[in-house]
Amino acid sequence: MHTRHRLEVIIERMAAPRACNILEASGLTGYTLLPAISGFGGNTRWSRDTDMSASSDMVVIISLGADAQVQAALVDLERLLGSHIGVLSIGEVKVLRPDRF
Repeated sequence: MHTRHRLEVIIERMAAPRACNILEASGLTGYTLLPAISGFGGNTRWSRDTDMSASSDMVVIISLGADAQVQAALVDLERLLGSHIGVLSIGEVKVLRPDRF
């Protein structure tokens, strides 16, 4: 097993393309984008089902990579999250095929 880092961003759907561009520019070779169905944070509950418009839809972006690639993405992701609702987390993970990440 080989150590890599998992970067997970929960962000407004409209900002997702910019976040994905940041990941690609940082050398992360792949990511997965998932719809976020509902959540709770900042004393606010939200749900995709009850929002009348899609303007506040949230997505989850998951990417795995080497520490240097993840660190390269952080500055721009932090700047992006400064102007959009979102959460960023990073953790170590073990992968079987390190050449893919």
